[in-house]
Amino acid sequence: MTGSEETPSFRLAYVPGVTPAKWVRIWNERRPGVPLTLLQVPAAEASDVLRAGDADAGLVRLPVDRTFFSAIPLYTETTVVVVPRDHVITAAEEVTLADLADEVLCHPLDDVFDWDAPPGEPAFERPATTEDAVELVAAGVGLLVVPQSLARLYHRRDLTYRPLTDGPESAVALSWPEEATTDLVDDFIGIVRGRTVNSTRGRQAAPAPKTAKAAPEKAGRAQKPAAAAKATPGARTARGRAPGAKSAAKPAKRGKPRRRS
Repeated sequence: MTGSEETPSFRLAYVPGVTPAKWVRIWNERRPGVPLTLLQVPAAEASDVLRAGDADAGLVRLPVDRTFFSAIPLYTETTVVVVPRDHVITAAEEVTLADLADEVLCHPLDDVFDWDAPPGEPAFERPATTEDAVELVAAGVGLLVVPQSLARLYHRRDLTYRPLTDGPESAVALSWPEEATTDLVDDFIGIVRGRTVNSTRGRQAAPAPKTAKAAPEKAGRAQKPAAAAKATPGARTARGRAPGAKSAAKPAKRGKPRRRS
């Protein structure tokens, strides 16, 4: 040991709306000697950060370039439309794209949905970020379609949202450069997949515990069936006699006395 070796660490990028806290907590419990560094990056820049090697893995939004990245889909978010609290849409529990046909829809430049434009009327100009678009909704300029996590992230007391049943969806995945699948990356994969602390990919499973063998029966002590059990004293057979008892002798018939002549 020369003392020049670097302390291992794991760098995890994540995009706005994703909450990695649960997985980070498990990592710290299992790998206390390997610090985990979180890097929040815009969704559009996540792939570039991973390609440049500035993070070991990332919690990103699909799609990703599958010719370069490996990806494990984790969940698909509910899509919602963000509206002012006094908007007519709040009277419904959920809405459809058809309900937005006459509305002005903000379309931020960092929109996470893979569509050319949202339905309805376009806003005068495209805001730079989703956060800017939320401010426009609060100002009464238009509405905004986003994943539910972003609606919660940029929550305002004067705004609310409703589920959009037939809108586009955004899926979140764990992604990393395929050729950079290190042991630490594999450890984090195990965490997000729910592997136990004793389960690691490539590690042989522990042998199943041997079941206890039944105790051998002693010679000559084989169990007797219930039907062969001894009869209790005084027991009667179907004919009313004790087993093995002799039949009682029948009394001799007494003939009529002869008359003397």
